[in-house]
Amino acid sequence: MIDRSRTPESPPVTVFQEGEHVPRIGDLEQLARWMDSVFAIPGTPIRFGFDAIIGLLPGAGDTLLALVSLYILQAAARYGVPRVTLVRMALNVIIDLVIGSLPLLGDFFDVAWKANTRNVALLRAHAAATPGELRRVRRGDWLFVAAIGAVILAVLAGALLFTYWIVVAIGRALFGGA
Repeated sequence: MIDRSRTPESPPVTVFQEGEHVPRIGDLEQLARWMDSVFAIPGTPIRFGFDAIIGLLPGAGDTLLALVSLYILQAAARYGVPRVTLVRMALNVIIDLVIGSLPLLGDFFDVAWKANTRNVALLRAHAAATPGELRRVRRGDWLFVAAIGAVILAVLAGALLFTYWIVVAIGRALFGGA
């Protein structure tokens, strides 16, 4: 539960109810390490975790891994992370789920993306930030969310233009047109 009686300059105060289980940030970092970077490929700087291994299971693997990522996201919400940062964290999970679901390409992506490590770093940055740093962190989160939104809009616009082009080409082929 978050204390909403704070001033805009002060960081949120996280108040946990008695008996409520809230994982420590260190425990979340350990979970992210196991999921994203516990193993190393000998002779290379490449590290990977159970995310890349379990992600090899078609469909179910990436869905199961998204649940682990949502645990970290839920913990961040309980720590009072700002909504825009939670959106950024959710986008990290969605990107990992969608691209990670692609056969073979997704498995290589899982090794590189490390959504859990990214999200725990965002939580740690929020927990350790001063009010001035929080404004800077939020600005970066807004930029990330805006960039992802712009990419989604560009992809949708491209898909609509491609669809229009296909429909026009089919119409010309069927009904003869110049």
